[in-house]
Amino acid sequence: MIEFAEQAGLTLNTMKGYLRKGMLPEPDVQVGRNRGWDPKTAADWIAERRERHANRPH
Repeated sequence: MIEFAEQAGLTLNTMKGYLRKGMLPEPDVQVGRNRGWDPKTAADWIAERRERHANRPH
């Protein structure tokens, strides 16, 4: 999750909050409590998030 947070430009705590709220994509892999996302999954989510923020009214 650390790499995903860094790519997204978000803190780890923000990402954990997003995870609890169901705002992140489903992990591509989970081992115990550790979750992992494929780089493409992370990049797609980041691009979608940026697009949503760019298109919202100011």
